Amino acid sequence: MKKNTERTRRDFIKKVAGTTILTSAGLGMVSGKARFEELNYKPNSTVFGANDKINYAVIGMGIQGHSDHNAASQNSGVELKAVCDLYDGRLKKIKEDYGDAVKTTKNYKEILQDKSIDAVIIATTDHWHDHISIEAMKAGKAVYCEKPMVHKVEEGQAVIDAQKKTKAVFQVGSQRVSSVIYAKAKELYEQGAIGKLVMAETWYDRQSALGAWQYSIPRDASEKTVDWKAYLGDAPKMDFDAKRFFRWRNYQDYGTGVAGDLFVHLFSGLHLILSSNGPTRAFTTGGLRYWKDGRDVPDVMTGVYDYPETDKHPAFNLQMRVNFIDGSGGGSIIRLVGTEGEMVLGRNITVKKSKMSSAPGFGGWDSYGTFDKQTQKEFEEWYKKEYPQGTPSVIEPQEFEYRSPKGYNE
Repeated sequence: MKKNTERTRRDFIKKVAGTTILTSAGLGMVSGKARFEELNYKPNSTVFGANDKINYAVIGMGIQGHSDHNAASQNSGVELKAVCDLYDGRLKKIKEDYGDAVKTTKNYKEILQDKSIDAVIIATTDHWHDHISIEAMKAGKAVYCEKPMVHKVEEGQAVIDAQKKTKAVFQVGSQRVSSVIYAKAKELYEQGAIGKLVMAETWYDRQSALGAWQYSIPRDASEKTVDWKAYLGDAPKMDFDAKRFFRWRNYQDYGTGVAGDLFVHLFSGLHLILSSNGPTRAFTTGGLRYWKDGRDVPDVMTGVYDYPETDKHPAFNLQMRVNFIDGSGGGSIIRLVGTEGEMVLGRNITVKKSKMSSAPGFGGWDSYGTFDKQTQKEFEEWYKKEYPQGTPSVIEPQEFEYRSPKGYNE
């Protein structure tokens, strides 16, 4: 490939992630004072030259590997060249879809040694993230690694050091930090849509076997079709277990459970909106309450977190929950409560503007009723003089809804 003096392929890799455009449409009336706005989303439509095209490979072609590939392939500037997976059936699937145009292998090192491949998507089990990321960066590849970056906290520094040394393009993927909904929520928050933040609550509930990681296990699963030895890597050695391969999120040896799979989304979405670096104090607890299927990670987890004051947000508290036994069918919400309203994020954004008077209470459920008549009279005269606007009340709320584009998938 000839080098382009204005834009090398490496420069192109750095720029390609910034091609999404988010704009706002006009506001329309829904009912009363409620208003909605549909966000406009324009994916990259640039036509790229042959020398600009990124050749990429996917390492780990399970559920998320397929999802990442499907998203990446919508960009005209990239082309899938190779896939690595440890199960024969997934490699056969690639051949069914692409024929010999895409190379398949069970050895990820073959992909890293291929000079024609510019970038890799790492969508393996968590316990392989650090090893493959470091090797890929040393091999000169740009890396998109699925969250979480590492399996254990102590593995993280080696990945950071490798990136600093190689200067490789390295991104840890988390859906919500690339979402037009969360980008809009960040804009609204910074504009003061809910005043000063007081507290946040968030949850991600699921009520389905698939939601609880009970993924399908193929009937031919065995050591003949799965490279079990390669899969284990630095995990404890044991005999082949199809559940541990195809339902790996249920086991601490290979995954990070609720925290690494779903808390990550809640934290990263919140931190994007607030430009936050995270809490300074945390308490999290959980347990196995329903899924007695051999898993060793909780199916219910709750946490409370203290956030410090920064130049982006005041000190506030967060409460968080993930529950695989929710009777309502589940769903995911981030709710921010401020001094002038609240913002709720699901698939769309709802902002309810409201502000309470600063005057202290008077009447109703109040100590005023416990005073003797003379004291009540004196207090009432003083109150009316001091607060001529009367008793505190919440200003009539206004509701705004910001809707995701039709057909949009974050």
